[in-house]
Amino acid sequence: MTRGIKHRMKAKRKNKVSKKGEGSSSSLGPQVPVKVWQPGVDKLEEGEELHCDPSAYNSLHAFHIGWPCLRDSEKASWNSIGIFKVTNISGKRREPVPKIKGDESGMDDDESDSEDDSEDEDENGAQGPTLQLRKVTHEGCVNRIRSMTQNPHICAAWADTGYVQVWDLSTHLNGLAESETEGVQGAAAVFNQDPLFKFKHKDEGFAIDWSPLVPGRLVSGDCKNSIYLWEPTSAATWNVDNTPFIGHTASVEDIQWSPTEPHVFASCSVDGSIAIWDTRLGKSPAASFKAHNADVNVMSWNRLASCMLASGSDDGTISIRDLRLLKEGDSVVAHFEYHKHPITSIEWSPHEASSLAVSSSDNQLTIWDLSLEKDEEEEAEFKAKTKEEVNAPQDLPPQLLFIHQGQKDLKELHWHTQIPGMIVCTASDGFNILMPSNIQSTLPSDGI
Repeated sequence: MTRGIKHRMKAKRKNKVSKKGEGSSSSLGPQVPVKVWQPGVDKLEEGEELHCDPSAYNSLHAFHIGWPCLRDSEKASWNSIGIFKVTNISGKRREPVPKIKGDESGMDDDESDSEDDSEDEDENGAQGPTLQLRKVTHEGCVNRIRSMTQNPHICAAWADTGYVQVWDLSTHLNGLAESETEGVQGAAAVFNQDPLFKFKHKDEGFAIDWSPLVPGRLVSGDCKNSIYLWEPTSAATWNVDNTPFIGHTASVEDIQWSPTEPHVFASCSVDGSIAIWDTRLGKSPAASFKAHNADVNVMSWNRLASCMLASGSDDGTISIRDLRLLKEGDSVVAHFEYHKHPITSIEWSPHEASSLAVSSSDNQLTIWDLSLEKDEEEEAEFKAKTKEEVNAPQDLPPQLLFIHQGQKDLKELHWHTQIPGMIVCTASDGFNILMPSNIQSTLPSDGI
C-alpha cells in the first residue's frame, strides 16, 4: 500500500486551496515531499502523520464487525460462524502512472482541479457497499474454516475444543441471497444449528483442507502431530480413518491437497519441515524436507502451476519451491525476507500463475509477482513520466508488487475467485476488500 507522509496542517491547507482553485500551492511555502512509507524502516517525525493514497487502489472497502476475525473471543457466547453478503462493491479505474500538472496532455490546473473535484464527489456521493450478516453459534473459538470447492455451502471448521465440525450453511446463504435488508450493518440474526458431522482430535489444530478433485474428501491436522483422512460415505456423513498419518515431530500447522493428484497432499509443521504424502502408500510421508529455520505456519499449492509450492514461516520468510527439483536437493526457486514478523497467510492467485499474496503479523499485506525482474530502462521511463515525484525505496525486491496496510493483527487473506485482482483480508479490527490499481484486472460494471 502506498502511503504519503505529510505535515498535517500543510496537507489540509494544500487540499483546501487546490480544491477551491483560489491560488497555487507555491504560496504556502515549502512542502513536505510525498514518499513511500516503509514499516520498520521509516519513523514519523513530530507533526507528521500517515495518509493512505487512494490512487493506489481501484477499490478499497473496510468493514468493522464488532469482534475479531479468527481470534480468541473474550466471551464464549461470541463464538460463531459468520455468513456475509457484501453488495455494491465498486471502484474506479486508476492510472498506474499519475498525471502530472503541466505535462504533455495540455490540461491546465483549473481543468485538473475540476476533474479531482468530480472524482471526489463520485466516490463520496455514490452509495457505498452494503454488508449483510448471519451468525451460526459455534462451540469454542474457530481456529480455521474452509468451504468445500465443489459445494461451497458445506464448510469444515476447526475449534479450540479439539473438534472438527462440518456444517451445511445453505439455508443461510439462500436467506441472504433472497433478502436485501436482513442483517444490514452488523445487526445479525443468530441461529442455533447442529453440525452435519464432527470428529474429535486428541488436541486442537489449525490444518484443514478439502480436496479440489474429490468432492467431500478432507484432511485435518492437529497440534499433536497427527493428520486424519476423511472419506465421504454420503452427503452428510464421513468415515474418518482412526489411524493418523505420522511424520512431523511437532504441531501440523497447514495442509494443502495437490491440485492435480487426488491422493497427494502436503503438510507443514512447527518442526520447520514440509512433508508430501500419498494416501495410497501408507501413513508415512513420501517425501519430507527442511523448509525454514523456524515454524512453517502456512502454505499454498499453486493450482495454475502445480509444480509450485509456497510457504511462510514464523521468522517472516517466504519460500517458493519447484517440486520437480526435490530429487536434486535444492528446490527453492525464490526466497524473500521482506517481512520481519510471522507470516499468517499465503495464497497463490487463482487467475495469475506467478502472483502471490501474503499477510504478516507486521500488519502488512503484500502482493508478489514472480515474473517481474529489475529493469533499469523501465524505471528510468517511469521516473521521467512522474518527474521523479515518486520516491520509491531502492532496496525493495523487484517482485514486490504492492503493499497494503491499515489493518491490525492480520489473520487470513483470500483472492476473489470471480474478480481477478480482488482480495479479502481478515484482521482483529474487521476485514478489508481491496483491489490494487497496479494489477491489471476488470472492475465490475455495477455493484455486485
